[in-house]
Amino acid sequence: MPDLKTVLAEITAAMRAETTRGAVADYIPELRRVPLDRFGIAVVLRDGEEVTGGDADQPFSIQSISKVFTLTLALGRAGDGLWRRVGREPSGDPFNSIVQLEHERGIPRNPFINAGAIAVTDVLMAGNRPRETLAETLRFLRFVAEDDDIAIDEAVARSERETGFLNASLANYMRAFGVVQGDVEHVLGVYFHHCAIAMSCRHLARAGRYLAFNGRIPTLGAGIINPDRARRINALMLTCGHYDGSGDFAFSVGLPGKSGVGGGVLAVAPGTASIAVWSPGLDAKGNSLLGRIALERLARAMQWSVFG
Repeated sequence: MPDLKTVLAEITAAMRAETTRGAVADYIPELRRVPLDRFGIAVVLRDGEEVTGGDADQPFSIQSISKVFTLTLALGRAGDGLWRRVGREPSGDPFNSIVQLEHERGIPRNPFINAGAIAVTDVLMAGNRPRETLAETLRFLRFVAEDDDIAIDEAVARSERETGFLNASLANYMRAFGVVQGDVEHVLGVYFHHCAIAMSCRHLARAGRYLAFNGRIPTLGAGIINPDRARRINALMLTCGHYDGSGDFAFSVGLPGKSGVGGGVLAVAPGTASIAVWSPGLDAKGNSLLGRIALERLARAMQWSVFG
């Protein structure tokens, strides 16, 4: 088996030398400011060893990667009842499409497209004020990432709120069908804020350990969720984690993963490693261009694909 440190060093050098890097998510004004030349990667193994490359300790806006963690919390609150309000199928449409909601009476296809994540946020907020829901989300992330300084980038949250007209349309459409049941403005406020959480690759890779290791964080001796739930979240990440680019990601990388338009990707090699990569340039589907290439090279070199 190749040496992981050598593999990461080679991937980091190759990605930094790339001239085709995609484009930043310029529809969120604050994300326009992120330099396109950034690249970071971090891998956390079962024994707690952390191997990193590039800008692995530079915080970035995790955006839709937060949906993995809000889904985890919402399942803890609502259990399988959550699936009455959110589906589990790939969308085949852009992450902010309203088309399927019209055909399927306000029920979003999966929890990782924008409509699905807004519905999940509504479930998570039931009986709570917005501030309490965000505090719960931050406490969870700080615990699993082992860093109490993880915080929301308020400038990014404000930027999203000021330009989030389509997300408001999705939320109001679901409210009309009773899928979203809370105050739409409060639900959207929480949604924009948890997408604006800033984390580094190192912290994100730590945070994903419970998904890589059957619901547990081995080095903490902590059970986060039961193994069956971890497997189900991984299945959704594999089939739905990259919007309408999910099939291509599964084909080329072969790992459960979740992307965000901040350029981050969280991926897991079940039983082996939790991985985070960041390159802010996106492809046409809204996924990190170099992030996918880097993960494909890593999975191939280390033989980590779930498909063998």
